[in-house]
Amino acid sequence: MTNAGEPGSEPLRDRWEDAAEWPLTGAAVLFLVAYAWPILAPDLAPPWPEVFRLTTWGTWGLFVVDYVVRLALSRSRWEFVRRNLLDLAVVALPLLRPLRLLRLVTLLSVLNRYAGGSLRGRVAVYVAGSVVLVLFVASLAVLDAERGQVGANISTFGDALWWAMTTVTTVGYGDRFPVTETGRLIAGGLMLAGVALLGVVTASLASWLLERVREVEEDSGAATRRDVAALTHEVAALREDLARDRASR
Repeated sequence: MTNAGEPGSEPLRDRWEDAAEWPLTGAAVLFLVAYAWPILAPDLAPPWPEVFRLTTWGTWGLFVVDYVVRLALSRSRWEFVRRNLLDLAVVALPLLRPLRLLRLVTLLSVLNRYAGGSLRGRVAVYVAGSVVLVLFVASLAVLDAERGQVGANISTFGDALWWAMTTVTTVGYGDRFPVTETGRLIAGGLMLAGVALLGVVTASLASWLLERVREVEEDSGAATRRDVAALTHEVAALREDLARDRASR
């Protein structure tokens, strides 16, 4: 967070975002439950389908309020819109309501307290949490889009989860695939997410290996310097002994 006196700081908006972070995260969790339950249990008896539908719209309303307040508290509103295009899309397009589940990533900040102070530890927490979240949400979304469609071969949550795992890892066995336009759109987004996550994992692994090599080189260099210093000290001591012997003669 920027300080109030710094150029470009947004103290009012920052205070609102700090105060609203946990309530909105709770709303995202509630949305996840209300979104997932009817998909996982399509034969729910009334009035639960309507309750869950109203809950999803209610949580969407909370995020609309949050966006409008943050926009109103921003000094440069165009800059705020430009930097928060995903939030605007989620608020403006009901089709993208599941994207509000990305708010659940804020829960990962709690796990960071146990991830240590290293950047690599925090990255590992976010990557692991993001993978679980992306797989679960994509499985729900594709199952909702595919189930009951003509020619569909994703009809259970197990099918959807298997498809999501093979897609996000770019394996793509081909035994499960979406047949609807919505399902294919979800597949495209999941492929992009998989490439991005694999890139982060590869970069983190490469960074870890480079750090290990650097530590070995530094340890070897330090040991060599210590040996050279010890030999130098011994040679100097021998010279002093020789000089004393010559002087005594």
